[in-house]
Amino acid sequence: MDAAKAQESSLTARELASFDGVEDEGHYNDVGILDKGYTAKDQRDMQRLGKRQELIRNFRPLSALAFTALLQATWEFLLIANTQVLVCGGIAGFFWTYVWTFFGFGIVMTSLAEMASMSPTSGGQYHWVSEFAPPQYQKGLSYLTGWMSTLSWQAGTASGSFLTGTIIQALIQINNPDYEPTAWQGTLLVFAMVLVLWVANTWGARDLPLIQNVLLVVHVFAFLATIIVLWVMAPRNSAKVAFTQFTNEGGWSSMGLALMVGQISAIYGSLCSDCTAHMAEEVKDAGRNVPNAMFWAYVANGILGFVLIITYNFTLTDVDAALNDPTEYPFIWLFRQAVSTGGVNALTIIILILVIASNISFNASTSRQTFAFARDKGLPFPRWIGAVHPKLHIPANAVTLTCICSCLLALINIGSSTAFNAIISLQVCALMFSYTISITCVLYRRIYHPELLPKARWSLGKWGVPINAFGIVYSIFAFFWSFWPNNTPVDAESFNWAIVLFFGTMIICGALYLVRGRKVYSGPVATVERGN
Repeated sequence: MDAAKAQESSLTARELASFDGVEDEGHYNDVGILDKGYTAKDQRDMQRLGKRQELIRNFRPLSALAFTALLQATWEFLLIANTQVLVCGGIAGFFWTYVWTFFGFGIVMTSLAEMASMSPTSGGQYHWVSEFAPPQYQKGLSYLTGWMSTLSWQAGTASGSFLTGTIIQALIQINNPDYEPTAWQGTLLVFAMVLVLWVANTWGARDLPLIQNVLLVVHVFAFLATIIVLWVMAPRNSAKVAFTQFTNEGGWSSMGLALMVGQISAIYGSLCSDCTAHMAEEVKDAGRNVPNAMFWAYVANGILGFVLIITYNFTLTDVDAALNDPTEYPFIWLFRQAVSTGGVNALTIIILILVIASNISFNASTSRQTFAFARDKGLPFPRWIGAVHPKLHIPANAVTLTCICSCLLALINIGSSTAFNAIISLQVCALMFSYTISITCVLYRRIYHPELLPKARWSLGKWGVPINAFGIVYSIFAFFWSFWPNNTPVDAESFNWAIVLFFGTMIICGALYLVRGRKVYSGPVATVERGN
C-alpha cells in the first residue's frame, strides 16, 4: 500500500524527463525519488496543460485556505480603507454597498474557482482566456489579459506596502501629535516593507505554509478582540442610524449616484479571489484544494466583513470627525473613542501585523503570476523572469522583480502623490477587466463547445451558464464604477486618472503585441493542445 501511494504521488527524474525531455535537478528524498508533493491528479493536470512541475507543492488544504483568507484580509481592509464610502454613502451606505458587493463578487469568485479547477496553473486569467476563447482571438486576448493581470497585481503589491507605511506614520502621529508625515518618509517605509517581503518570499518560502496557518489564528482572534473592544467600550448609534443614515459629502447629484461611487470601498475589500489560483502549482491536489480555498475563504471572510461593518456602523458616532482625524484613518478615530492611547497603539499594531501578512501573500501571488506569464513568453526577458531557483524551488527572480517594481512605484509618490494614487487605482479596473474577459471566454466555450471544456472536480454543473453570465454583468458593473472620482466638481488633483492609465496601458500593450508579442507569444493553449 505504501509503495503504491509513493508511486502515485512522486515521479523519478527519468519519468519526469518524459514530460519535457529535460531531467529535473530538484529536491530528492532518501530513496532518490523526486519529491515535490504532487498527486497523480496534479501530474495529469500538468501533463494536460503541457507544463513542467518545477515548484514544490507544499501548500495543503488548510494552508491554502489560510493563504487566501490572509491575502484578501476582508475585515482588515474594510476597517482601514473605507474613506471613500464614508464620503459617498455614509455608514448606512457602507453596509448596503457591501451587501450587493458580497453577492456580486461571490458569483465572480465561483466562476474563477471553477476555471481554477479545470486548469490549475499559476497563469490564472490569461491562461484561461488562451484556452477558452474563440481560436481567432486566443492569442491576442490572452496577451492583453496577461499584461493587465500582471500590472494589476504589481500595483496591488505596491499599494499594500504603501498602506503599511502610512499606518506606521499614523502610529507615530498617535504618540507624537506634532509629527507631520512626509512623502519621502513614507517611501522609505515602503522600502523597509519590501525588504521584509523579499526575505519572507525567498529564504522563508519553504516555511510559508506553516506561517500562514499561524497567522490565520491571529486573523480570527484579532477580529474577535477588535469587535469586542468596540462593542463593550465605544459609544453607540441606534439601529436606525446604523442602517439608514446615508451621507453625500462628495457633491453628487443624488444619493444613488453617491453610493455607486462609494461602493469601491466594498469592492476593495472583496478583491483578489484569484490569489490562490496563481499559487496552484504549489498546492497539493490543486484541482480540488484551490477552488475549495477560494470559496471557503471568501465565505468566511465575508461573514467577518459583515460583522465588522455592523460593529463599525453602531460605534462610529461622528462621520465628519472620523474623516477629519489627523491620521486620515477613520478607524483610528474610532479606536480613540473606545480606549486609551495605549489601547489604540495595541489595536493598530495588530491591524498592521495582519496587513503585513497580507502583503507577504500578495507578493507571493504576484510573483507567481508574473513568473507564469514570463514562462509563456508574454514578458520581456522571459528566461530570467521565468527562472526557478535550483535550490529554493521558487521563482526567485520574479519575487525580486516584484519587489523592485514596488520600490520604483513608491519613488513616484515623492514627486506626485496624485500620480502614485492613479497607478495604485489601476489595480481595481485592470483586475476587473481580466475577470470579465476570462469569464466571458469560459461562457463562450460552455455554450458553443461544451464538449471541449476540461472536466472540473469543482464544477458549477447546470448552473454554469447563469452564474457565468451574472458574473460578467457584475464584473462590467464594477469595472465601470472603478473609474469614477470620489468628489465633484473634479479638478486635476481629484480626477481619477486610472481611466487614462488603463486605456493608455491598453494602447501600449497593443503596440508591444504588434512589435514583439505576436512573434514570440503563442499562448498557453499551444502546449495544452500538444498535451491533449
